[in-house]
Amino acid sequence: MFPLLFLAFVVAIKVFKKTTPNGKVTVYLGRRDFIDHLDSIDPIDGIIVVENDYLQGRKVYGQVTTTFRYGREEDEVMGVKFSKELVLCREQIVPMKKEKQDITPVQERLLKRLGTNAYPFLFHFPQSCPSSVTLQPGDDQGKPLGVEYTVKVYVGEHEEDKGHKRSSVALAIKKLQYAPLVRGRKLPTSLVSKGFTFSQGKLNLEVTLDKEIYYHGEKVAANVIVTNNSRKAVKNIKLFVVQHCEVTMVNAQFSRHVASLETREGCPITPGASFTKQFYLVPLASSNKDRYGIALDGHLKDDDVNLASSTLVAEGKAPNDAMGIVISYSVRVKLNCGTLGGELVTDVPFKLMHPAPGTAEKEKATLKKNKSIERTRYENSCYSNDDDDNIVFEDFARLRLNEPE
Repeated sequence: MFPLLFLAFVVAIKVFKKTTPNGKVTVYLGRRDFIDHLDSIDPIDGIIVVENDYLQGRKVYGQVTTTFRYGREEDEVMGVKFSKELVLCREQIVPMKKEKQDITPVQERLLKRLGTNAYPFLFHFPQSCPSSVTLQPGDDQGKPLGVEYTVKVYVGEHEEDKGHKRSSVALAIKKLQYAPLVRGRKLPTSLVSKGFTFSQGKLNLEVTLDKEIYYHGEKVAANVIVTNNSRKAVKNIKLFVVQHCEVTMVNAQFSRHVASLETREGCPITPGASFTKQFYLVPLASSNKDRYGIALDGHLKDDDVNLASSTLVAEGKAPNDAMGIVISYSVRVKLNCGTLGGELVTDVPFKLMHPAPGTAEKEKATLKKNKSIERTRYENSCYSNDDDDNIVFEDFARLRLNEPE
């Protein structure tokens, strides 16, 4: 009996829902993550259910906002704000302005399930809007820095009416990017040399990665070749995975080490000697908890946090043209030649991303996660399931609204 029920849950559609504090309006979303495919962005499709005779001539409006916080909330003094909030789109949902509008397959199933008081809505991201990124706050308790998106639904007399807290609901969503279906065949590589004063010959360092694009959780393999034609000796070798962040709003740049390794293997590399070895580093968000400034892929729940994905731009555009927080990664290798010899350093860039849906890596990564999620869903009574329609409803976490009472 149990295996059959478990299989039913696996094929069920998960729908997120959230209800206003007064219980009169409920919003349903088929997903929280919306993907930027560079040439197009997934639309935000959902359903609103309103109780009978509640509106009394009022209307239900919906809007999508983005908040770009680039400074700490506690540093906001004398009216200075370190955040920008933009309304990307706003629309009247109930009563519907259009007699007929396009709906997605998930909306069609929900309309059939939820009855006559259900109304569909569809919002579109502007093409140039940035991806969701959160900078880890460390010990601070204020609002995290980064780019956040919110879908807000409220009841009002007119479009400019802000609505009341008890009849408003806000849902945090994420805009993400996936890796291309083909990872690319070009292997990132770097070759650098260093000469020394009053000494003949050079120290050569070559670093090659085995892939151009890595998925979250994968090992980054760096093949290091050291050829010492100088008269100095290499004392030790250090390797780092470096996360580079560019905050376009304030034209600021900073970097953080998200994985590191130090070794004396093969050292000292004496004059005339050479050294070759492949090293492995695994950049993970779980290895960088409570470290201030680490960029994450939006922060909705602890169990689905990843390091921020590399920022992709459409063909023909420069990465500097991207808005928000632009993320890139590199493997940095340092050869330490002592106090007088200094260091020889090189960076090899790569991309760190989520696998695209439909790829074998994506299916493999999600299968294991789905097993535990579906088992929990089966055992947890807070989920409601309709076997006839295979729809599972999950409550959105409560998001604090800042509007006055």
